[in-house]
Amino acid sequence: MTGSFDHVIVGGGSAGSVLANRLSADPARRVLVLENGRADHSWDVLGRAFARGPGRWRHRSEPEPGLLGRRLNLPAGRVPGGISSLRGMLHQRGNPLDYDGWAAQPGMQRWGFAHLLPYFKRMEDAEVPGPLRGRGGPLAVAKARPGNVLAQAFLLAAQEAGHHATPDVNGYRQEGFGALDHNVRRFRRWSATRGYLRPAMDRANLTVGAGTTVTKIVFRGTRAVGVEFADRRGRVHRVLSRDTILCAGAIKSPHILQLSGVGDAAFLESVGVPVVHHLPGVGANLQDHLVVRIQHACTKPVSLRSAANPSDVGGFARSNDDLAFPNLAYEFLPTASKTCPTSPTGPYGFQVQVGVTRSGSRGSVRLASPSWRTPPAIRFGHLSTEQDRRDWVDAIRVTREIMGQSALARYDGGELAPGPDVRGDDRIWDWVVGHAESAMHYAGSCRLGTDDRAVVHPDTMEVHGLDGVRVVDASVMPVVTNAGTYAPVVMIAEKAADLILDRPPLPPAHTEYFRRDHTRTIEMRVATTE
Repeated sequence: MTGSFDHVIVGGGSAGSVLANRLSADPARRVLVLENGRADHSWDVLGRAFARGPGRWRHRSEPEPGLLGRRLNLPAGRVPGGISSLRGMLHQRGNPLDYDGWAAQPGMQRWGFAHLLPYFKRMEDAEVPGPLRGRGGPLAVAKARPGNVLAQAFLLAAQEAGHHATPDVNGYRQEGFGALDHNVRRFRRWSATRGYLRPAMDRANLTVGAGTTVTKIVFRGTRAVGVEFADRRGRVHRVLSRDTILCAGAIKSPHILQLSGVGDAAFLESVGVPVVHHLPGVGANLQDHLVVRIQHACTKPVSLRSAANPSDVGGFARSNDDLAFPNLAYEFLPTASKTCPTSPTGPYGFQVQVGVTRSGSRGSVRLASPSWRTPPAIRFGHLSTEQDRRDWVDAIRVTREIMGQSALARYDGGELAPGPDVRGDDRIWDWVVGHAESAMHYAGSCRLGTDDRAVVHPDTMEVHGLDGVRVVDASVMPVVTNAGTYAPVVMIAEKAADLILDRPPLPPAHTEYFRRDHTRTIEMRVATTE
């Protein structure tokens, strides 16, 4: 890992794997990937390895005032493929209106759904056909086949509660409930590493350095000329690069920029870091989703005591009729985890995980010291708005309506969490405040845009005011999508690859998708526009 490279990719996670493949496809380009973790082969099988082990960063938030001062555990991928090598393999694009909302911001016109759909399709090899789905791409996308009677009963209960049965939450209609998509092929996890990085590993122009921790970007003036990194023994090395690309995620990417002297000048000086470039948006706008679990006892021996990936069914709903698109995300599990004092104590139970995916709360990632060994200070500002309270109270109400339907009644031994005593808005809110956890969908801390608080230029992925350094990961999202962030990150990296290679973008796809006219409560078909 000596000498000079055309591209140094910092982080071999989901985005880094995509860029490693796409950029090294040009044999004239020397590409180096610097990844802290070790090889991901041991996580190929369908397991729950994310719960423990060396494959994750163990971040913790600062005390969150809106969560009774609790410090959230914030694990993140520390392995090639990143989160795609460790989490539950759910493949969720988010709602088309997420991206049209991005495109409404200054300078973001080419980040609407019409412009991004071709990249979603390019990355997919989806079982489900249709004009919004892709075939032949690097990522296998399989539709779950829920065989458990509880999962089937949950879908029927959602319909009894008035929700739509959608055949494809990543297709024409996201809103509704149905079988979920997984990145799986032949019972094996199909991570970004398997789909993108490993097929490129034999290329002579691609080098992957595992066990490395990037300590800072090296600048000459405001031009990035390389990076410094530490090996497993703590020895610091330097490589030169024409183009440094941060793909380290919404926590590590802004942290590395700040360690390198890029961020709010007054703050950097107060911490003792020499300022290279004043860019106050670095580390700001941090977002995440919170989730809670509604748990029931099960009266029959049909729930799963353990399962590799039981999240086969779920869906998306709106907490009230005034919303244009869903703000609640659901995953049903035919088992119940021991997450609350009132969780089921017997061998059988079931639960539904619900998260509010739209919030005005914003946080930050801030340097805690000039040393790369010191973790950053992470604050999300969760549950800090009155709208948060309304949405979460409604979320519990909507969920209880589903769980109380007759389709589940024959299996239902009663709600144990929150429990029958948690009634009324105040008690529901207090329970949410005390039990909400991170969904690990960190995003937004180096957002795209052209305004004074933006960090990354939407046409080049370059950091504003600097040459030779880009960011490509979930941190560039202006607003976090209303679902998981893995599939959107792969899409962002696919689009970024064309921008970095100076290729013409894929032409926009003006394909119809579902939208609800909530002022008249009728369904409409709208074509995406430029």
